[in-house]
Amino acid sequence: MLLGTAVGDALGLPAEGMTAEAVRRRWGRLDRYRLLGPVGFVSDDTEQAALVAQALARHPGDAQACAAAFRRSLVGWFWRLPFGVGLATVRACLKASLGMKESGVPSAGNGAAMRSAVVGAFFPDQTERRRAFAEALARVTHTDARAVEAAVFVADAAAHGGTDPLAALRAASASLRHPELLAAVGKAFDLVARSAGVEEAVAALGNSGYSVQTVAFSAFLFGRFGADPRACLVEAVSAGGDADSIGAVVGGWVGAMHGAQGLPEELVARLCPGPFGRRHLEGLARTLKEGSAPPGYFWPAALLRNLALYPVVLAHGLRRLIPL
Repeated sequence: MLLGTAVGDALGLPAEGMTAEAVRRRWGRLDRYRLLGPVGFVSDDTEQAALVAQALARHPGDAQACAAAFRRSLVGWFWRLPFGVGLATVRACLKASLGMKESGVPSAGNGAAMRSAVVGAFFPDQTERRRAFAEALARVTHTDARAVEAAVFVADAAAHGGTDPLAALRAASASLRHPELLAAVGKAFDLVARSAGVEEAVAALGNSGYSVQTVAFSAFLFGRFGADPRACLVEAVSAGGDADSIGAVVGGWVGAMHGAQGLPEELVARLCPGPFGRRHLEGLARTLKEGSAPPGYFWPAALLRNLALYPVVLAHGLRRLIPL
């Protein structure tokens, strides 16, 4: 699940904020990493999922203690200047930096949902505990009911095994109560049932960083293409929009369902090493499985990497302004 999140995040990062037409015009299909050479650089989506995994390893039996541990680690992570952080998460991190225990802000963005699949993978057979942890962790940054329910839905979908993506999504939708989410996810199921195309789904559902759009479009992608991890990831990120976060959600789901062996090996192998790279994520996975202490990482390396990549990220942002 963690590796799938990283692959989807790294594939989608260069296309964040672009339209599908712009993606096609520039790259054709996003079936390999395009930020800087052949290396896959992850953004805040994967890094926050890793911090959630770390908090789960330290406090697997207490949702509030787990959320508090995540909040503390989020402060240090934030001041290492990660890129791609949403405004709601920035505000929450600033509040947490001032020592506020109620750090969440009333935002319906997808920042809580994008990191939530690891909760489902960790608690596959404990529905109430899974939902309690997913909600507590979501509220560290987002308190809007739509953002919280979206995070629980992502966790629930990651928890269901089997080989039928649509069945996993339908089971996860049992937790939804908000009318906007219910309507959007129901529309996604209808689109899957009639084998709609991705362009039609984007027009009907949207693919922005709004949590309702993110989970509905991710549900369409997973339900429609989830049997084939590579196809599902490529369709997700080639549609543009909030491509890295949608790629992270879909990647987490396909990773949870198909396992590491089902992910495109060349993409997994080319993830950037170091903090939040392949070995770090695999170490976290072993920690969660075995109940051992979570692996650390050399935070100055994370800071230096972020500083080095800022010009590249900014150059990609400026490049989008050129209509070629």
